[in-house]
Amino acid sequence: MTSAMLHFFAEAAGPAKELAALLGVEYAPVAVHRFPDGESLVQVAGTGPVALLNRSLDDPNAKLVEVLLAASALRDCGARQVFLVAPYLAYMRQDKAFRFGEAVSQRVIGRLLADTFDGVLTIDPHLHRVHSLGEVIADVPAIAITAAPLLAAAIDNQAARVLAGPDVESHQWVGGVARLAGLPFIVGRKQRRGDRDVTVTFDDATQIAGRQVMLVDDLISSGRTLIKAASGLYAAGAAQVDALVVHSLASTADIAAMHAAGIASIRATDSVAGPLAQLPLASTLAQAIIDQGWTGAPHT
Repeated sequence: MTSAMLHFFAEAAGPAKELAALLGVEYAPVAVHRFPDGESLVQVAGTGPVALLNRSLDDPNAKLVEVLLAASALRDCGARQVFLVAPYLAYMRQDKAFRFGEAVSQRVIGRLLADTFDGVLTIDPHLHRVHSLGEVIADVPAIAITAAPLLAAAIDNQAARVLAGPDVESHQWVGGVARLAGLPFIVGRKQRRGDRDVTVTFDDATQIAGRQVMLVDDLISSGRTLIKAASGLYAAGAAQVDALVVHSLASTADIAAMHAAGIASIRATDSVAGPLAQLPLASTLAQAIIDQGWTGAPHT
């Protein structure tokens, strides 16, 4: 028997129940009522000495507050330890002030999570100049694991594939997947003039011409970067372009635009609920939780 219980929010009930089954723990939903003025009332079920709070932090401004309220309620119900399992962790991008007066959101959110939880687990956070999640969330275990093995296993027709990252920031993800899949990869050069004004070019057309290319990245937000990358790949002679990402925040309109731009298939993990969430993370998360000893299971 374990002393842990997994608590989840409605938008990801399926993956959470699968995770609980793999961990061998009981589970319960977190009830949320949102008032007309935008405030949330959060209610948790009874819990054990160890509470695993499972929620991805897309739409972070609303979800962060509800996660903080749930953590407090779990402690009020008797949890001695509360761990956050957040497959997608927001606010990691802004790791420095680029202009005078800008808030460094990564630092603010990292401190908040460290003060609230006894540990944090996430998948492939968007870290750039900071290389370790422990630098962001200090004084408690801060575990960042990778979905690279899951993505590598999902690549079909490998012999005909070359992998591509849209920009230098994608190098760590496309490189990791390429090593596991035993495939060559290239990285594009991105020029950004605004949130939705981006161009991507690829210098080595010899690796692209006539090939099926799989774009690999950590995150789809609006999809504009992948659209521009696909344009650059087709300009270099690619026969087909597909995409494989860890986290997808894309809307239905964004997905339609990516398909219209010639991206034949787009797949993501189920870190964020949505139509592209086709690769389940439950086994990856369960193993990490077990490795950390967060289920409260007795040592044998």
